[in-house]
Amino acid sequence: MLAMVKSKWTYIVIAALLAFSILIPFDWFLGQYTVLMIFIGIFTMVTVGLCLLMGYTGQVSLGQAAFYGMGAYFSAILSKTYSVNPWLAMMMAAAATGAFAYVIGYPIFRLRGNYLAVATLCLGVIIYILLRQLGPGGPDGMSGIPYLSIGGFAFDNSFKRYFLVWFFCLATLFISQNIVRSRTGRALRAIHGSEAAAESIGINVDQFKVKIFVLSAVYASLAGSLFAHSMAHISPSTFDPMTSVVIVVMAVIGGLASIWGAIFGAATVSILKYELLLGFGEWDIVVYGLILMLVMIFMPEGLFVRLRELFGRWRLRFAQRGAET
Repeated sequence: MLAMVKSKWTYIVIAALLAFSILIPFDWFLGQYTVLMIFIGIFTMVTVGLCLLMGYTGQVSLGQAAFYGMGAYFSAILSKTYSVNPWLAMMMAAAATGAFAYVIGYPIFRLRGNYLAVATLCLGVIIYILLRQLGPGGPDGMSGIPYLSIGGFAFDNSFKRYFLVWFFCLATLFISQNIVRSRTGRALRAIHGSEAAAESIGINVDQFKVKIFVLSAVYASLAGSLFAHSMAHISPSTFDPMTSVVIVVMAVIGGLASIWGAIFGAATVSILKYELLLGFGEWDIVVYGLILMLVMIFMPEGLFVRLRELFGRWRLRFAQRGAET
């Protein structure tokens, strides 16, 4: 009975989220925040991949911005310089980024703990330097990236791009939710608990770790492509190593082992980044560091997960009082 009630409330929350997402772009309801919601959708895609990698598989990664930038630049160069259809360029960018993640995945996951974190951080630094030195336009980036379109319908304004981005975002969330509820999800949790124990029951640990690493890279690549074709301009500074740290903060706030919490984490940090901390300059990273420290100390399971637990307790008490009366 409790499981049925929990499931019912889950569907109610998802339906409310979808309704709220549909209403956001209209001028009569918070229309000025449509661009912010686009950023939240894009960052949610990157964050959910990191949640699968860190929260469910237990593998630390500080290099998600590298795959985010690779997707943006691959897609932008193919579509603008070589006149490849933007949709095809987006898929080719995802395939190339996934192939790159697969190639480096096996050697990089021979490392553990702090060594793995440093290795992925170095990966992000290397990709950032390459984009800055060898990318089109150098530090200034490239402009004139074509918008995505379907037939004669172009996603050439924020209203249209909002629905495009959130279509991909929600698809990513549902796919990830199905993964964690499947046998693959159980295998990932077993790896997180103990790699030796997981191997003892026949789980190919290395293969699963690399597969999730590739999936998280593909998510980040798709998000980068959507960013490039939505903003029509990209620069290396958008994908610097500090962006990887910000993405980790998003994942921690939402809950590393919470797929739907990725939206909460991405929304919280995006609002801070683009609305509340604009005047802080480079000091914004201090704020992110404080938030990360406080959440890890007092709510290690994540702020979203903690709020969900409190809501569940309140709902249970409300139901008990209703039953008593």
